[in-house]
Amino acid sequence: MNTETSLFFVALLPPLDIQDYATQIKQYFATQYHSCAALKSPPHITLQPPFRWLNANTLALEECLWEFASERASIPITLNGFAAFPPRVIYIDVVRSAELLALQADLMAQLAAQLGIVDRISKTRPFAPHMTVGFKDLTRQNFRLAWQEFQPRQLYFEFTASCLTLLRHDGKKWQIQSEFSFGG
Repeated sequence: MNTETSLFFVALLPPLDIQDYATQIKQYFATQYHSCAALKSPPHITLQPPFRWLNANTLALEECLWEFASERASIPITLNGFAAFPPRVIYIDVVRSAELLALQADLMAQLAAQLGIVDRISKTRPFAPHMTVGFKDLTRQNFRLAWQEFQPRQLYFEFTASCLTLLRHDGKKWQIQSEFSFGG
């Protein structure tokens, strides 16, 4: 039996124009603050944190996500300003809406019930939707400097999330594996 696994996670990706904007900010963090880790994935809102999964069972994972998404309606997402998880992470803040919180909770419950995918850390703290721009390779000093610069900055976007995205780590960075349109 093939026991090779990959790292996966499930997220919402914004439209390309917002992805481009967020990627420019990530690039700025890389050049100004020597923080490149956030560039290893497309701009996203994580719904199910990274987990290991057998490559041979990828189809079962995709079927579960397709089934879940097909029973959901698209949801409005609002990005508003910047926030932080001191002392390492700076992110574009995602407004916590009832629809987004329910989507994330229901997705995690379905993945746990059907496939046994459980993120222990997520069970111990509330879901904090965010879009990372400065990540764990940000030094404490550069975090302070970057936070002084980004905390007062204005940013506001609204979009409708119309699909779930499954991402797979290729050994260097995260790649889009597949997308699942909401059906509702």
